[in-house]
Parts: sequence; C-alpha cells; structure tokens
Amino acid sequence: MARTSLAERMSRLEQQRAKLAEQEAKLKADERKQRTRRLIEAGTLIERAGLLDLEETSLYGALLSLAGLAGDKAKVAEWAKAGKAALDEQTKADDAAREPLTVTFPAPLPTSFATRLRAAGLRWNKLLQHWEGFVDHIAVAALTAEHGGSVTRLRSGDVLDGDGLAKKSTGGRPSGKSPGS
Repeated sequence: MARTSLAERMSRLEQQRAKLAEQEAKLKADERKQRTRRLIEAGTLIERAGLLDLEETSLYGALLSLAGLAGDKAKVAEWAKAGKAALDEQTKADDAAREPLTVTFPAPLPTSFATRLRAAGLRWNKLLQHWEGFVDHIAVAALTAEHGGSVTRLRSGDVLDGDGLAKKSTGGRPSGKSPGS
C-alpha cells in the first residue's frame, strides 16, 4: 500500500474545499436567480391585476392586508380558483388573436428593427430566409409596413415546402413512407 505524503493529502483537501466552495456559490446563484424570477412574476401579476398605478404605500398596505388573510385556507382556495379562471380567460383571449405568420422583406433590415420584430414574437428562419411566428396579425402587419415587408398567413395544418411556400400538411408523415416501415 503506497502512502501519500502530507503535501499530497493537503493538496487533495484543498481541491475538495475549492470544489465545495464552487458548488456552494453555484447553489447560492441558483437560489438568487429563482428568487429574482419569482419577484418578476409577482410584479407581472400586480400589473395584470391593475394595481401597478397605486401609490407605493397603498400597494404595500393592500399586500399586508392580503398577507393577514393568507392563513385562511378556504380564502386561499377561493383566490386560487378566481386567479386560475382569470388567467385561463386571458390566455384564451391572447391565443385567439394570434395566428401563424411568415414575414418577408425586400432588403436587409437594420438591427434595431430586427430587435422590434423579435419583441413582437417573430424569429428569423435562417434556412428559409424569412421571419416567422405565432403572433397577432394586426400588430405585425403594422410593424412590417414600416419597411415594406409582406405578411403571409398560414392556415392551420399548412406546412412550408422547401421553397417557403405553404402547402397542405400530410399529417406529419413524410411522403412515400408507409406507417409500418
């Protein structure tokens, strides 16, 4: 059995300590990211509820009032039911206004305008050389008009062929292949 020198053991111990410190730092960073995300989500919910325009003291007082009622399980269940219904309704309304679109432009776009297209929910398809997304047609059409672009609506079930033209979907199965092969 080979014996390790004191220096080797100390070096190994130092490496283990450094690894533990690195893991601890990563854990703290992950916790901080989760907390930040939760705070952003809470702020978004306050905005959706229409309370963002309240004065800081009024909003804080309202939240303290809610905190006092948070111990009542029946009240919390009632809030959860009402919140779920409101979020579902809003999601349904948002989805009703959105549809699959492709957008093309006659010339390359400035970076600032491309950023605005991304903010509208479009993404650049490098292969087909067009912008695409599941977005609000009216908003995108107004945005596209600024640079003389054209918007194409894709019906549900359409897919793009290699030329970027819409064609009817084959049901998700590649042509020429049977289901069993």
